Amino acid sequence: MKQLLTIAGIGLVLFFVIARPQDAAGLVTNILGFLRDAAESVITFVSTVFT
Repeated sequence: MKQLLTIAGIGLVLFFVIARPQDAAGLVTNILGFLRDAAESVITFVSTVFT
């Protein structure tokens, strides 16, 4: 069951990338921006705690 879901998920991602590459690129950009903002928030918190 897990293998079937993995294959279906990969197929869905490939379809999305092939059918709408600009939207897929925008999604990746948004995710990376979110991760960057989260990392900066953690860095700010830690530096504030130890200052």
